[in-house]
Amino acid sequence: MSSSAPRHPFLALAAICLAALMFGLEISSVPIILPVLEARLHADFQDLQWIMNAYTIACTTVLMATGTLADRYGRRRMFALTVLAFGLASLLCGLAPGTPVLIAARFLQGMAGGAMFICSIAILSHQFPDGRARGRAFAIWGVVAGIGLGFGPVVGGAIIALASWQWVFLVHAPLALLGLALIMAGVAESRDPMARQQKLDLAGIVTLTIAVLGLTWLITQGDSLGWTSPAALGLMAATAAGLAAFVAVERFHPHPMFDFSVFRIRDFSGAILGCIGMNCSYWPFMIYLPLYFSAGLGYGTTAAGLALLVYTVPFLVMPPIAQWLLLRYQARFVIPAGLFLIGLGFMAMKWGSGLAHLGGWTVLPGALVAGIGLGLTTTPATNMTTASVPAHRAGMASGMDVSARLISLAINIAVMGLVLVAGILAALRGSLGAALDAARLRALAEQLAGGDVAGVQQALALPDVSGALLQAAVTHGFGWVMLYGGLGAWLTAALSFAVFGGRQATAARDASPRVAGGR
Repeated sequence: MSSSAPRHPFLALAAICLAALMFGLEISSVPIILPVLEARLHADFQDLQWIMNAYTIACTTVLMATGTLADRYGRRRMFALTVLAFGLASLLCGLAPGTPVLIAARFLQGMAGGAMFICSIAILSHQFPDGRARGRAFAIWGVVAGIGLGFGPVVGGAIIALASWQWVFLVHAPLALLGLALIMAGVAESRDPMARQQKLDLAGIVTLTIAVLGLTWLITQGDSLGWTSPAALGLMAATAAGLAAFVAVERFHPHPMFDFSVFRIRDFSGAILGCIGMNCSYWPFMIYLPLYFSAGLGYGTTAAGLALLVYTVPFLVMPPIAQWLLLRYQARFVIPAGLFLIGLGFMAMKWGSGLAHLGGWTVLPGALVAGIGLGLTTTPATNMTTASVPAHRAGMASGMDVSARLISLAINIAVMGLVLVAGILAALRGSLGAALDAARLRALAEQLAGGDVAGVQQALALPDVSGALLQAAVTHGFGWVMLYGGLGAWLTAALSFAVFGGRQATAARDASPRVAGGR
């Protein structure tokens, strides 16, 4: 492996941590401004879903390609280009005049963010080759990444209170310039001379993107299109064809982005199920929880951001405990136990949502338990995906880990939205079914799911429809979502425990703490 002389490790670490902070903030700070975007840009519920999902889907399209290109053309060069692209895409998001441009800009931002994330990890490993120094660097990086994810809602709420929604995106432009300066001053260039012999898996990238985008589009638009309409059936066919083509391509590619043979390793498969479990419960629900606080409980943006701390902060302090448990009790116990706690937290939130008349605090104990469960799951799952495979396949395993998280996150953002609308619609049918037709009720359910309680109340103009009745419908819908998240976490906990099996997972004993935070 060729590289330039080391520069300034402290400045390099600062650049890498800044990139992790920006990447995390653009995942967790945007949900808090969704009600504002609904009001200011007249975005409907499906628009709000795509504003979030465009970022996560785009991330999955670049993960594997970025690693190959960075090895071939220089990791420092690619890192600088991706940070610059992230800043420009963030600028475009902040200047977007409407939702179509914002969604397109979010897709570009996600591509840049995913590439920036992968480059930063590669540089972190190269810049700190010594084991002890690398461990400290990864620990610092993990804490900063966790801060970006955990405190994003508070940051977004503070920006809305002090400025405007545009600055949630625009703030990343000057941060990207600072990151570029740190990269130029502190990061050493490195590349892999053997990388030019490896072919880029373009077919795998394209077919996987078609499959994920098609499935997400189908879940998001299925009701409006009609599940048996030619358009919906065409989406189903395109999704199935993309998935089948992806599996075929990966099985025959000399350097596949997904090597399916690693699923025969029980520790790897059990850990991947842990990653999927977190992203069919905890992480997609963080997109919708601000809407619950605002539309269901009537919280303002700042209050909603502060309430979200109960949900997000626990996982920042749990990784050291999770690592101790991993070494003492093995991943086959710790990961399923963490998922079980996430499910328990969701069930407690569902129970608490039924007591909303006592105050919004009734869902907070469950939110705290779910956050603790996430903290117990994320570090062991991340460590095991790489520690359970041979060293020369660790990079591929890490890529599969991140891809599984982002793909399951994108799909479950769409599924939770579908469940939320269905739950609100069921409540509206019980209270307004005699006064409105089915199409009108569905439109109102989607509007309520987007957080526009006042708009629905004004549009109805019915004397017997109060804001409290509409808030109760929103709460009912979120009860369905909490049930979905809890059952999803418990199901993956059971599957993970079964896949790990009864034998000792000795790989965990040698797993060093690579990531202390992040999704």
